[in-house]
Amino acid sequence: MIRITLLTVGKIKEKFYADALAEYAKRLSKYCKLEIVEVSDEKTPDHASDVVCNQIKDKEGERILAKLPKECYVIALAIDGKKYDSVAFANRIDKLAVNGNSQMVFVIGGSLGLSDAVLKRSNEQISFSDMTFPHQLMRVILLEQIYRAYRILNNEPYHK
Repeated sequence: MIRITLLTVGKIKEKFYADALAEYAKRLSKYCKLEIVEVSDEKTPDHASDVVCNQIKDKEGERILAKLPKECYVIALAIDGKKYDSVAFANRIDKLAVNGNSQMVFVIGGSLGLSDAVLKRSNEQISFSDMTFPHQLMRVILLEQIYRAYRILNNEPYHK
């Protein structure tokens, strides 16, 4: 069974996000082994300079890189990444699995995004939109799309 890890910066604070994540984790258990790994975020001061923002991303990035398994396929969520529709995303997950990538790690950065080191380590970068979403909500959106992908791949109905 394929292992999918969400490696994320920060903790889920709102119960409604936690409930949604738990629901999708339950649904996905039929298709893959899901793990959610959180690393702590850095406090970002108001009106932080670019230098400070990069230092924060670098610290969070070090924590992310420390949690990455050696043999895994890393997909970073980045606003400049490749965009997929749901069917193409499903096919991408399927192709990765068929090509022997038994562990996929999706990386979601903190409020400032991902460090250059994490982006460089990633095997690919994907984007869900040109819009910015709270990183907590992005977890829910990502799990929903992974669940939708498995439903598509298994020719199972799922509302559009």
